[in-house]
Amino acid sequence: MSYQATLDGPRNRPVHVLFFACAGLAILGSLLATSDGSYWRWLHYLTKPTATLLLLVVVSRRISHGSSAYAWAVAIGLVFAAAGDVFLMLPGDYFLAGLVCFLLTHCAYIYALTRDAKFAEGKGVFAAFALIALAVVGGLWTSLPEVMRIPVIIYALALGAMAAQAISRARQLSGTPEATAARFAAYGGLLFMISDSILAYGRFRYAIPFNALWVLGTYYAAQWLFARSTDDRIR
Repeated sequence: MSYQATLDGPRNRPVHVLFFACAGLAILGSLLATSDGSYWRWLHYLTKPTATLLLLVVVSRRISHGSSAYAWAVAIGLVFAAAGDVFLMLPGDYFLAGLVCFLLTHCAYIYALTRDAKFAEGKGVFAAFALIALAVVGGLWTSLPEVMRIPVIIYALALGAMAAQAISRARQLSGTPEATAARFAAYGGLLFMISDSILAYGRFRYAIPFNALWVLGTYYAAQWLFARSTDDRIR
């Protein structure tokens, strides 16, 4: 991987710095907020969706240099993710709205991941991730409100399919110039699945210490990896 590619180009370098700053502040604000009216909570509100939108800026700049169905789909996914960020952080119960937004994010990412690779090429990988998704839901089942059970099953299967396709694509593109970027997306898919699993268990089943650190840390890493995977200069 070249030095220039690693830094993602001089135009995007400051945007990446701002992204990591906003991601860190979003996590800090969530950890330190003691109430909805806390100043720390407002820091979280400001920086959480801003971090995702900064990644959208990075991807949009790449789109402006050439039409890429992959990059366009990732950009659309980031738009839905930013909306989901807002719904999940607002006071009140907007969890279902956030779930729908992130479901659309995963659909956009699945579309991206099938632009240059076959869908479900590795049946064993997809079967394994389907079982993992159902096991995660199974562990939550008795804690889930009845109205949330079907939406959570649909979401978990879509999330598992996205992660499985990301890994399948990385395998299919192994040895090609796009192999490194494909691995970035595969790591992103895995981290997204970890993040959402921790989020669900922290919300519906367990009180997880420093929950925001684990959920948002893996989430922002996943989104950053997907954004980086749109850079065709990565080698």
